[in-house]
Amino acid sequence: MAVREIRLYGDPVLKTSCDLVAAFDHKTEAIVADLLETTQLPGRAGVAAPQIGISLRIFSYHVNSVAGYLINPEKLELSGEPELLEEGCLSVPGLWHKVLRYPIASLSGYQLDGSYATIAGEGLLAQALQHEYDHLDGLLYLDRLSPEERKEAMKTLRQTDWFMR
Repeated sequence: MAVREIRLYGDPVLKTSCDLVAAFDHKTEAIVADLLETTQLPGRAGVAAPQIGISLRIFSYHVNSVAGYLINPEKLELSGEPELLEEGCLSVPGLWHKVLRYPIASLSGYQLDGSYATIAGEGLLAQALQHEYDHLDGLLYLDRLSPEERKEAMKTLRQTDWFMR
């Protein structure tokens, strides 16, 4: 297990739709272990495989002292009235913007032992599930901003000291 470096906005892996995990083997176990360890650091609610440079449909989460992961997640179900919530992303450090997210979400996928599991939550967990699921489809939260908010975000992003110019 290792804490992996987070890929930053501009890295092509973040804008690529991820491949399904075909084999639940030692390689997949290692990826899950690295994701879980990387997510354990303070201030992190989730990490998706593309954020550590791996274009596979896996993510981990750590919300309210509950940690877990899903492999090949599917069937994202959303309910409640969408709300504008402050959101940031490890791949876009230092930027926070309001994103429309549903207050209740559930997502189903697989565990390493091949069992099928559903993760359901409200509040921050619901937001994290939506955010990480987006990563697996090559979407960043910036892609969900209103046009005005996105314009402002991109202006701020270009002024950061980490952005690839």
